[in-house]
Amino acid sequence: MARPSRKNCGGCHFYGGGGDGVKHGDLDSSLFDPARELDVHMAEEGGGFDCTRCHTTRAHFISGRCYKTPAFDERKSLIDDDMIERIACSSCHTETPHEPGSKRNDHTDKVACQSCHIPAFARENPTKMRWDWSTAGRLTEDGKPVVEKGEYGKHSYHGKKGSFRWEKNVVPEYFWFNGSLEYVLLTDKLEPSEPIELNRVMGSKDDPKSRIYPFKLHSGKMPFDTENKTMLSPNLFGKEKEAYWKSYDWDTALSTGMEAHGLDFSGEYEFVETQYHFPITHMVAPAESALECTACHADQARLAGLSGFYMPGRDKSGVLDFLGWAAVLGSLAGVLVHGLMRKVLGRKNS
Repeated sequence: MARPSRKNCGGCHFYGGGGDGVKHGDLDSSLFDPARELDVHMAEEGGGFDCTRCHTTRAHFISGRCYKTPAFDERKSLIDDDMIERIACSSCHTETPHEPGSKRNDHTDKVACQSCHIPAFARENPTKMRWDWSTAGRLTEDGKPVVEKGEYGKHSYHGKKGSFRWEKNVVPEYFWFNGSLEYVLLTDKLEPSEPIELNRVMGSKDDPKSRIYPFKLHSGKMPFDTENKTMLSPNLFGKEKEAYWKSYDWDTALSTGMEAHGLDFSGEYEFVETQYHFPITHMVAPAESALECTACHADQARLAGLSGFYMPGRDKSGVLDFLGWAAVLGSLAGVLVHGLMRKVLGRKNS
């Protein structure tokens, strides 16, 4: 008997969703033996961690960051309690990980460590960023699925699954996140006027447990029941002829798929835009590669999509700008007056 190795965990999790880097963006085969620049924790010249170093286990309950509501009832450090079961950055690095007096320590109550220390994901291997099922079904003359390869040598199209878009060095999207994700069920009534969020990031700037956190935002097109207003689950594979990968008939595949779930299918459907959020927490870069302040504190920078709060360098405020410039000009005037008085008084004394 031995502890699971990186090969044990990565054999499934690096290939989740149907291939290398399909799902997460920060988990792929490059982490079997990463360079320090790719993942400072897992690299042999870095921490040399296996997955179990952070994903602690008790009775085969494997702790993760986002599988409990909320993810943390309290934020404790291994320094305080070596029996902690849920590992976060602060568990080892504390809530003040930078040198004493550093302004960066003031950010840890609102900004997750990953937001600065994972400047991009899929930095070595590409990850699938879009999956369009509506284009599936193209077959060759002998009835085989059409297969096309695009950039990075990955499938850009497969007759079984539709069209794909792959990307490398992807800049994350950022959301307020308290560690919980809410998932859409097949019974949920939905309005597809905007892309349907198949999972929703929980948290807000007013939630003390929330931090600004990086995500992979995966887009797609999936079948939707236009009468029942629910997502649809097709019968994709199997020996029966009704499976989509046997018949390439969406009507039959959707009907038998929903029947297997014991759910109603109206027979009317369309393919709608969807989004799925994957938290980014692996591929932590070395400290020297972390983001600089201007990555966020600038106009149209990384956090341009987060609103409802004032961020210096990004936002404009007439009152604050006036007060700031007044303070600067007042300080400058004070220095000039002080210098002039010293010069005049110095001449009199001489």
